[in-house]
Amino acid sequence: MSSNKSLKKLLSDSMIYGLSSIVGRFLNYLLVPLYTYTLVSSGNYGVVTNLYAYTALMLVILTFGMETTFFYFANRERERSGTVFSTALYMVGFVSAIFVILVNLFIGPISNTLGYADHPEYIRIMATVVGFDAFQAILFSYLRFNDRAWKFAFLKLLFIICNIGINLFVFVAAPRLAASNPALAGWYTPDNQVFYIFLINLICTVPITLAFIPELRQMRNGIDRKLVRRMLAYTWPLLLLGLAGILNQVADKICYRFLVPGAEGEAQLGIYGACVKIAMIMAMITQAFRYAYEPFVFAQGSGKDSKESQALVMKYFVMVTLLAFLAVVAYMGLLKHIIAPRYWEGLSVVPIVMMAEIFMGIYFNLSFWYKLIAKTYWGAILSAIGCIVLLVVNIIFVPRYGYVACAWGGFCGYGICMLLSFIIGRHYNRVDYPLGAIGGYFALAMALFAAMNYIGNAGDWKSLALNTVLLLIYIAAIAFNERAMIGKIAKKVLRK
Repeated sequence: MSSNKSLKKLLSDSMIYGLSSIVGRFLNYLLVPLYTYTLVSSGNYGVVTNLYAYTALMLVILTFGMETTFFYFANRERERSGTVFSTALYMVGFVSAIFVILVNLFIGPISNTLGYADHPEYIRIMATVVGFDAFQAILFSYLRFNDRAWKFAFLKLLFIICNIGINLFVFVAAPRLAASNPALAGWYTPDNQVFYIFLINLICTVPITLAFIPELRQMRNGIDRKLVRRMLAYTWPLLLLGLAGILNQVADKICYRFLVPGAEGEAQLGIYGACVKIAMIMAMITQAFRYAYEPFVFAQGSGKDSKESQALVMKYFVMVTLLAFLAVVAYMGLLKHIIAPRYWEGLSVVPIVMMAEIFMGIYFNLSFWYKLIAKTYWGAILSAIGCIVLLVVNIIFVPRYGYVACAWGGFCGYGICMLLSFIIGRHYNRVDYPLGAIGGYFALAMALFAAMNYIGNAGDWKSLALNTVLLLIYIAAIAFNERAMIGKIAKKVLRK
């Protein structure tokens, strides 16, 4: 496949996956104002933030890198891709089932250790949710492998729409119904708000598995024991990589309740967790990109066309994510209303977290040098270094500076991963990225960011207008520098 055709396919798939990722995450934003405006305290949102961090960590452990491992082996043994899929699914399904059983058997010690001795039901529910999510991760990977992007998008959006719908009923309709007609909503009580959030997640997660009945028939292929050994040999470094990577994202939210204990710690964590949600537009972009880009790169291999595509895509990725970064900063005066006013004191962390997300996306783009040459242990090493940096920053500075140190910890951790991966990758599997163009976009974006900070984000018409002008300067720079590419696209559109 030529470089242009490959990029066209990548763009097409990214748009479809973006439907489920970007649009889905945008719809999910409805839950942020819903929770921050209706939960009785920011401490309740701190509990939600904390337990979802544990859930993300356990999801990585239960999938243990099997998504990437599946792509690697399925592309090299396409005639046996069904067996590769069933083997991966049985492995993840078995580990997930054992996890859920063990959590329920030892629920007492686990809930005590995590600080939820009074609410072990939170742990039970989220353990079941993460078990289903891990199993579904391989099923969704199979859809990506077979270019079933539309089914992928439909199921992701179906879950989100159901989740939002039930949440709106529970947190908006039910309180009013309980006040006007207690007999119809006697089950609702504000004391159980956190429980309702987790229960709704479980209710929406379980039925999605039923939509995979056609794919589940592939389990008749059974388990290839020789393949199991080969897949485990490939995937264990990816597990370490995934652990270090997810700890870079959630370690601050897990550790915070230990570093700042009590109700004050929960309240601060709730503020931090709510403000981080505003920065998640970057996560939307990188996730949609990752879903399409990973199978695309593995299918191309490490040839010349692949390296040219990786270099070109890196430039466009940086270009677009910096545009998103500036757009959020420019309109922070409006976006802050996504969360309740009592959380606004934490808005200063949003640009820091967004830049950390950009670093993470660049690190993901750079990571294919070790995945394509089967040296995945490098990913584990690099991410572990980044995780150590994050933890050190958190442990030293959180007790003194609070959640602002959490944001800087992620920034430093991902920044170190990005730089080390670039330097080492040039030795093992060099890709000549357009560093001049990438550096130029970064320099311009940072200059405009400084100007926006000087103007401020009060949300009045004057600051919004000035920030819009600065944003248009960046867009004009893109249009000028990429005019050749834009011209080619325009000609193709006019021909059609």
